[in-house]
Amino acid sequence: MTPRVRAPQLKGRGWLNTGGQDLSIADLRGKIVLLDFWTFCCINCLHVLDELRPLEEKYGDVLVVIGVHSPKFEHERDPEPLRDAVERYEVDHPVLDDPELITWDQYAAKAWPTLTVVDPEGYVVANMAGEGHAEGLGRLIDELVATHEAKGTLHRGDGPYVAPEAPTTTLRFPGKALVLPSGNLLVSDSARHSIVELEPDGETVVRRIGAGTRGRNDGGPETAEFAEPQGLCLLPPEIAEAAGYEVVVADTANHLLRGLKLASGDVVTIAGTGRQWRSTVDDHAHDALASDLSSPWDVAWFDDQLIIAMAGIHQLWWYDPGKRTTGVYAGTTVEALRDGPLPDVWMAQPSGLSTSADGARLWIADSETSALRYVEANVLHTAAGQGLFDFGHMDGPADQALFQHPLGVCALADGSVLVADTYNGAVRRFDPDSDTVSTVAEGLAEPSGIVVTSTGDVLVVESAAHRLTALAPGALAATGGSTAPGTRHRTERTPTTVAAGEVTLDVIFTPAPGQKLDEQFGPSTRLTVSASPPELLVEGAGATTDLRRTLVIAGDIEGGVLQVVAQAATCDAEAEHAACHLTRQDWGVPIKVSADGTQRVALVLRGLDHG
Repeated sequence: MTPRVRAPQLKGRGWLNTGGQDLSIADLRGKIVLLDFWTFCCINCLHVLDELRPLEEKYGDVLVVIGVHSPKFEHERDPEPLRDAVERYEVDHPVLDDPELITWDQYAAKAWPTLTVVDPEGYVVANMAGEGHAEGLGRLIDELVATHEAKGTLHRGDGPYVAPEAPTTTLRFPGKALVLPSGNLLVSDSARHSIVELEPDGETVVRRIGAGTRGRNDGGPETAEFAEPQGLCLLPPEIAEAAGYEVVVADTANHLLRGLKLASGDVVTIAGTGRQWRSTVDDHAHDALASDLSSPWDVAWFDDQLIIAMAGIHQLWWYDPGKRTTGVYAGTTVEALRDGPLPDVWMAQPSGLSTSADGARLWIADSETSALRYVEANVLHTAAGQGLFDFGHMDGPADQALFQHPLGVCALADGSVLVADTYNGAVRRFDPDSDTVSTVAEGLAEPSGIVVTSTGDVLVVESAAHRLTALAPGALAATGGSTAPGTRHRTERTPTTVAAGEVTLDVIFTPAPGQKLDEQFGPSTRLTVSASPPELLVEGAGATTDLRRTLVIAGDIEGGVLQVVAQAATCDAEAEHAACHLTRQDWGVPIKVSADGTQRVALVLRGLDHG
């Protein structure tokens, strides 16, 4: 039997959602504790928050979920943005602020998100990376309840969560904005789960569309429901007339696209099932209402179709309102930065879209690579940005400029593009003619979208300030190619030191209780490996169905990043109508090559030890 491991203490800067109380593992004795290692920039982490909500409701008297916030970006180390994120995403459990990754390291977390289960006696009984574990966690919790109730070590009752005070602002963490033909503004009021129409002043409310509760009901403006809506797109008039709605809403946390009829305020679902996409990539057209989506974050009309920033799986998709079909436009689901002909490119949580005035370019805010990118003539290019772990605030030549998790873009009539540089609290401008980046405005609270009105005013969706903010007149004309040195950051994760030559990659997967590997339609597992730089891997790149693979590491390269994507299909072991499940995770593993390095790299897709 594997030795039992005592859960390390919970250490960090402070706590949220506890009424000011610090918590320890000892304080939680008698409860089943689920530690969720997350960071608020990470879309997979946001998926897990939604997956945990039903578990928290079902097992509220025995389960305590603790969010351990383990930041990637510099901005996420600030306690105020973390406090905002906890409210924005309705995190209804205690959160440990761990900016120095102390608890992260103590629990040997390697990826965002990571889940660790601690039993009522204080022992670690399960670890799992990625998302899609709700079914398995429910079965494990049932087993732990039965075991520890019989032993007398389970204590039922309320947990340590203390709800914060409810806010009173008109908007709450708005996401994107759209200028209507009337001159009014449409705003996705994300944390209030609704769409708000404002007068041109950006403040006066004309109407609210949506009941204001998290849900997915279609209907009129008082009864329709959304879940953290983000992007908005006004369809061309002839397309809108045929479709029967004028505006498309990216209903992000519902994994849906919704059609909005402006005259009546009626809302109808036009794409998505409400289930999150967990499948395999293909190049086929699919019935839109039968297709699973994954956190659509923005939408734009480009190339005679609606393009969707599918942030949850690092892709762009297309949608045809006439045929009511959808499919992959760009991306392989690998989270990284690689340009080239579509669709075989890599992106990382694309979150903002804008079409150039001449219709030739689709500009993209690729948030997790902190990059400004664009599609032109069916090829993806990077205008500025260097990769998943390089970010900062640097102006000047585009090949040296840095952003920090930008969420919005706005193409201007002169061919330049504004960037909502969210975690830098700035609006930046890229000029293709001079190939430079400059700063237009600073001191903004998490800007997430930008629009230009018919009168030429630039309005910024200042999300964490809960408002639309107009840039000062002349702000654009006053900016040029600033060469201020700025700041540079790099997320430095401890690299795995490996030997040159043959190295065994093991992805460890144990089916959840009550499940077995599902091989009725072929192999149940798949492993895809690549490297940055590609020369790091002499052999072993590509996709196979075995979760163990021999890699050959180059000896003449100091290091790089292994990109690993693993998935496993399971089904219920004994049910008459067995449900199917797909567990998937991608890792970027920093590698340092050394003569005394290891010859084995192990990653846990799901590991359970509850004996």
